[in-house]
Amino acid sequence: MGTPKQRKAAFAPPAETGANVVVLNYDSLQWLADIIPEEKSLADIGFDVIIFDELTRLKNPSGKRFKALEKIVKGVPIRWGLTGSFTSNGLEDVFGQCKIVDEKLLGRSKGAFLQRYFVCLNRDFGEWLPRKGALQQVMETIRPATYVLEPGVYADKLPPLHTVEMRCDMADRKPYDRMKRDYMLTLTDSTITAMTAAAVTNKLQQIAGGWAYDTRTTPSATPGRFDAHKSAVWFSTHKFDLLEEILVENQRDNTIVVYNYKEELAELQRRYPKAVTIDQPNAIDRWNAGKIELLLIHPKSAGHGLNLQHGGNKIIFLSLPWSLELYEQTVGRLHRGGQTKNVWCYVLICNKTIDETIWAALRDKRGLADIALEELKR
Repeated sequence: MGTPKQRKAAFAPPAETGANVVVLNYDSLQWLADIIPEEKSLADIGFDVIIFDELTRLKNPSGKRFKALEKIVKGVPIRWGLTGSFTSNGLEDVFGQCKIVDEKLLGRSKGAFLQRYFVCLNRDFGEWLPRKGALQQVMETIRPATYVLEPGVYADKLPPLHTVEMRCDMADRKPYDRMKRDYMLTLTDSTITAMTAAAVTNKLQQIAGGWAYDTRTTPSATPGRFDAHKSAVWFSTHKFDLLEEILVENQRDNTIVVYNYKEELAELQRRYPKAVTIDQPNAIDRWNAGKIELLLIHPKSAGHGLNLQHGGNKIIFLSLPWSLELYEQTVGRLHRGGQTKNVWCYVLICNKTIDETIWAALRDKRGLADIALEELKR
């Protein structure tokens, strides 16, 4: 942490620093790779152990962070990876995590890994489906290098987590059905279009929430460029009405509300002017002191290690992320050591929409993760 000079000083020999343990965050990995001389590694400057907390941060072997780290860990003989969500978004995630710990486990090439354990459904979009028995084979391969920590004496320390589906209906399904069928929605003074399947997925989730972005482009001052302008078109307030019902039923108890889109945040702030976002000054301290009634967070900002368990025990997902890791890490801000009350997690789902698909996908991924852990215990 600190300035580049302070960070560099932390990697001086232990005789100079007086410490033989150095802690670094993932955002500084590229910086660390840049200061280590070419063809050198952490082993060359005196490190013989490296521990990766939240190993799933390294699941993408083609990312810049992974490549920077891969360069500097060569030669470090002892490597540990710590994670509670090994297969957070599927079996494919296992490869990168294993490679950074020990590339002998599943090999150096992700392509070879995919060819061996998966069937390609769509090469253009990188869609792969695990072969029959692939999960058991992969877990058997990595089992000798894996240690599953049992809860032990801490098993009963954490209060129960209650996950409740709260369902609602759209007053008018026509906008949703048209977008799903035509990839286009024509309105009185605008047309909302989606050019790809991924874009349609986003639009459907927005409409399931009662609104959708209308994106228009205008010529930029820079020749050959265009500026994009987003404005939200509203169809219904069914989810926000359901949110209000939950808050009233809970007697305005301190609650975290999770959003995924900026327009959702804007509407929350319009309805609840006193609501606080996680990036406001002293928001975390004020929440944990019980001084914030409504805390608004995005899953990507509710990252690993963030402690919010002292300020309340209720969390509401206005909309869901596709990532199991993001979902579980967000819930884990409340359901963690130090929490003294039962945690209530409300998931708002619009019936017969993509909300149901996302929720089912998250549960399937959780089931896969549970199976993987059981295989590793054998």
